Amino acid sequence: MTARAGAGPLRRLVVLRHAKSAWPSGVPDHDRPLAPRGRRDAPAAGCALAAADPLPDLALCSTAVRARQTWELASAQWGTPPPVRFDPHLYAAHVPELLQSVREVPPEVATLLLVGHNPGLEELVLELAGEDLDDALDRVRTKFPTSAIADLTWYGPSWRDLTPGAALLTSLTVPRGKKG
Repeated sequence: MTARAGAGPLRRLVVLRHAKSAWPSGVPDHDRPLAPRGRRDAPAAGCALAAADPLPDLALCSTAVRARQTWELASAQWGTPPPVRFDPHLYAAHVPELLQSVREVPPEVATLLLVGHNPGLEELVLELAGEDLDDALDRVRTKFPTSAIADLTWYGPSWRDLTPGAALLTSLTVPRGKKG
């Protein structure tokens, strides 16, 4: 099944990989903060998300420090950020865990933002995308870098109905902040 009208309301899944993280000595992976570049790129990702409109109705975010900081800096670029759920299942998750968290989202949510990590997010985008409008899918296959935003759309009655190949990858952007 591919993203087509008639199978339910239009839904949008926006996948954001956390911004560039630091690697401080002796800090567990879950607790690694953003690097200076990540602190510049996360607000740029927030601006890109705002420009893409509509903003998400809900955000699901990994509990890892770098993902939480990405969310905080990105969502600070919006007038009123949507509610966020910090989900421990998103840390180091692969497709089955990511899909489980997405499928638990209430059907009233039309646009969902997922903030997490690779390789899981890249695998999820590749699993869900049945088609793309240009070379976006090839770009994801090559690399899904930090701060990358993949925008997937599909039609379905609820998030429980999201299946592999059901979505259309409409864009892939990699916002970068300016050194200042």
